[in-house]
This record gives sequence, C-alpha cells and structure tokens, in this order.
Amino acid sequence: MDERVAEILDGEEAWIVGGTVRDQLLGRPVGDLDVACRNPREAAHRFAKRFGGAVFPLSERHGAWRVATAGSDETVDFTPLPYGIDADLASRDFTLNAIALPIGGGEPHDPHGGRADLEAGIVRAVSDTSFRDDPLRLLRAVRLEDELAFRIDERTDALVRELAGAVTEPAGERILGELTRFSACGFRRLDEMGLLAPLGGSLDGHLDAVDDPRYRLAVVFEDGLSEFPISRELRRYTAALLRARRPPDTSARSIHRFRTRTEPWALHALAFLGADELADAVEESRRADPREPLVRGDELGLPPGPAIGRILALIDEERAAGTISTRDEALAFAQAQAHGEESS
Repeated sequence: MDERVAEILDGEEAWIVGGTVRDQLLGRPVGDLDVACRNPREAAHRFAKRFGGAVFPLSERHGAWRVATAGSDETVDFTPLPYGIDADLASRDFTLNAIALPIGGGEPHDPHGGRADLEAGIVRAVSDTSFRDDPLRLLRAVRLEDELAFRIDERTDALVRELAGAVTEPAGERILGELTRFSACGFRRLDEMGLLAPLGGSLDGHLDAVDDPRYRLAVVFEDGLSEFPISRELRRYTAALLRARRPPDTSARSIHRFRTRTEPWALHALAFLGADELADAVEESRRADPREPLVRGDELGLPPGPAIGRILALIDEERAAGTISTRDEALAFAQAQAHGEESS
C-alpha cells in the first residue's frame, strides 16, 4: 500500500487498482500508481500539494488526472469511481488487472478471479465485450502474455482472433506504445493470432539478431514504420538500416563506405542484412578511426559550397583505405579532386 495515497484519501472510498496491484501480487517491481476514487481532480491536486509534482488532466472524457511526481519518473493516476468499485473492475480489460486494494487496508477485492488467474499464469478477458470496448486490448492481451510468460485462455484467444481486424482502430501512438514492448517471440505470437498483418508487419527479416525494441520494429515494419508517429531518432535509425547494403568484401575501403551509410548503427545494420560475419571488420574499423581529421574544410583553399563536404568525405575514405596519411597528401588530393570537378 502506498502510504502517501492513504494519507491524502484517509476516510474516503478509494482503491489501488490495475497493474499496480497485479505487479505487487506477482512480486514484481511496482512502478506507477493507479488510484480509483470519487473525486480524481481534487485528489490529484491534494497529492501534488502535499508531496510535490505537476498535475494535468489525463482524460477529460473520463475525468482522470495524473500527477508527475517531483524528482522521479513516477506518475500517480487518479481515475473516477462514479458507480463503485465493482462497476470499475467490470469495465477493465483482463481479470489480472481487475483486482483492487482498499486504501484503508484489507484484503484484495477480486470479483473476477484475477488472483487465481495470476497464480495459473492466465490472461483472461473480463468480459466478451472487452475488445470491442477498446481494440487496443487486442495487442495488450498478447503483450501481457509475452511480458509475463503467461498464456491467453481459450475463450479470450477466440475473441482476439475474431476481432483481429479492429487492431488498427486505436490511435497510432497507442499502438506504437504497445508494439515497442514486444519481444521477438511476442511478434511471432501477434502474427500467429492474425494481428500483425493488419498493422502492416511481417516476419521476413532477421528478427532475433539484435535484442533491441527499435531493431524489432524496423525489421517487422520496415518502411511501414513511418506510418506510426515515431520519433525523429527512430526514423533516422530505421532509415540507416533500410539503406544498408552488404559490403562486397572486408577491405578497409568497403567497410568504411558501409559505416559512412549506417553509423552509429553499423552493427545493427549488419544484423538486419544477415551479415553478422562482418561484425569483426566493422569493430576493427571503429578502433582504427583517427582522433582528428587530417584537414578541415576551411583549410582546403576552396570556395564555400557542397563540394567541400564531398571532398572531405573522400579524404576520410582514402585515409581509411591507407592511400593517404598526411596533411600534405590530403591537401594535394583535395586540389586534384577540385580540378577534376571543375573540368567535368
């Protein structure tokens, strides 16, 4: 029980609900708190005033409020309880998330058999309308099975397969939030249950080669990942993997060119191509990287323009290949390249 919540809601009907209770009963680390109470707005402001943090509405439609606590990444969500705890739990997704702990202390309230399902390792929908109420739960069912090493029960499995086409209905950021948490085995399960194809994903790539959520998303969705609201960094990462081409050999020049197109993710790009045997060559090339360039752009004696960048890149390649190694050689090479571009 969180003593802070108990302090601000002492004497009121309020419950700890959702994943907080599930993780506590499983003996897993408990992260963010989800509190169901009569007046979420007032409770959130009272919590923030007493313990610090920023308050903002989480859902105007549902009347939920969130406190981002001061000095940590923890959040405390306060959700409304208009019809009592039984109605609240009946509206939740899975029985393992439909257990409530009273703020004032006492035994868990578990009208749907969530504790038994936790002990048996089962993901079971609370009701037959669970996935129609929120199609994101289609993904969440498989994600919970994946994360907890549980199994989806037969009835819930049938419901997921029946409504698989609705998996595209939630907002893109909600879908992406679930997909980011899947392991390679989880993506295979999504595919087996008919949930991956509607989202534009496939299992044609080297999914197990790198244990990184960014890598799995790039492998499964490739260009289609850009249809989701991904970050600029993830967009750059995915583009680097997709433009990668297997080096023709392990020469210093070939590896340098490959790295120029794919760093800082060259090793992930090799895995994406199924070319892990070249990893040692990439690592050796990285170790050989010079600390300083032979020349800077303003030392080439050339007018400003894009040609300077191209020539500097060529100097770096020749240096990696071992054909030039001194500043004078770099300057001579630059002049030769500039004259060649002028004549052409």
